[in-house]
Amino acid sequence: MKMKMIAVLAGLAAGSLAAASAFGATLEFSDPTGDDDGPGNYVYPTDGVYSPGSFDMTGFEVSSKGKNLEFKVCFNSSLDDPWGMGVGFAVQMAAIYIDTDRTPGSGHTDGLAGFNIKFAPDDAWDRVVVLSPQQQSRVMSEAKMKAATELAAGDLLVPRKTLGKGKCITGRVKLTDVASTADGAPGPDGWGYQVAIQSNEGFPAKTDLLTRRVNEFEGQHRFGGGHDMDCDPHVMDILAPPAAGGPDEVTAQHEMLSYECDLDGNAVKSATLRMVPGTDGAK
Repeated sequence: MKMKMIAVLAGLAAGSLAAASAFGATLEFSDPTGDDDGPGNYVYPTDGVYSPGSFDMTGFEVSSKGKNLEFKVCFNSSLDDPWGMGVGFAVQMAAIYIDTDRTPGSGHTDGLAGFNIKFAPDDAWDRVVVLSPQQQSRVMSEAKMKAATELAAGDLLVPRKTLGKGKCITGRVKLTDVASTADGAPGPDGWGYQVAIQSNEGFPAKTDLLTRRVNEFEGQHRFGGGHDMDCDPHVMDILAPPAAGGPDEVTAQHEMLSYECDLDGNAVKSATLRMVPGTDGAK
């Protein structure tokens, strides 16, 4: 699939045509299958709940739903709820980073606690939407304790409820919570997007936001192929420009998630992500 605008909502007043083209649409992004290996060598935990394809993102959508935006992330495996979360899925977790102003140097360059990723200055993010099977209150309380201190109120958004069905998880947040709808402001088709796939962890480390760690060797509930210290990215899959699902995007993902550690486990080179532009790609 290719990224495209597939629908424009009807019934808008003539004076709102600019807003309709910006907000009344669905953006579709694709990701290659079989690239759920982080920088190229990560492996799943050994427990059977982590079925093949569970963290292999295949598609991402942003849709206008009245005053809300709906975010959908799809995987290369049917969802399951082995831990009884009650929302149709349990194992996955996605962080959707959004660059709403597309202004170089404006925004955050550090990812959320526990992801161990950075963003290029020209692709700094302004909002992040977390899709988690955990209750909204749990995610927000963890974020208050563990999110970067420079995050302002409202930079991290959590849907009231995130639901899983088939192979996709979805959640909605208010459009106005993501960005201004003032005349001339970029709409979703003018934003930049990045989706980092993690695993929901109900008993995270003290510094991690409900995320599952990547160690040197895999364990029952730990990913393997990384480093036992915090110098490696704890991410299994991401989008890579142009997010059309081509094989070249696998190489691009591995390059963005590449990292280097010193002998003491400190990051010499951090995984650094880029945004995928919306329809118009404006910066």
